[in-house]
Amino acid sequence: MNGNLLAVAAAFAILLLLITGATMLLKQRRKPLNVEDFKVKWQTAQKLCANKETWPLAVINADKVLDEALKQCRYKGKSMGERLASAQRDLSDNDGVWYGHKLRNRLVHETDVALKQADVQKALKGIRQALRDLGALR
Repeated sequence: MNGNLLAVAAAFAILLLLITGATMLLKQRRKPLNVEDFKVKWQTAQKLCANKETWPLAVINADKVLDEALKQCRYKGKSMGERLASAQRDLSDNDGVWYGHKLRNRLVHETDVALKQADVQKALKGIRQALRDLGALR
């Protein structure tokens, strides 16, 4: 009986090592993102912050850049929200990135959203951190 228990424990340990190794291998196999391409797209979105009238476009475009990064990193989901949920463990500022995405949704789906500079800054800060976490920006 003691030998059987030892064999089961050894088999379980081997299985656990295989699963852990496979998970790490899949994460490492992810194709690196083109940082220069994302840098240009991010700078384009940031330039829209110079004028109050284009603040909504800055948030919307920044969100699009993040969604592109999530897709290239192969996060699962039919929508941006689902992909963000899939990536949550890999993102260091979930509250910030969700703030940015929810602000984008309000801008797209509601009329007369009164934007404050602090709102735009907070949204872009969260999205930028997510892009850094994914390896799209340095």
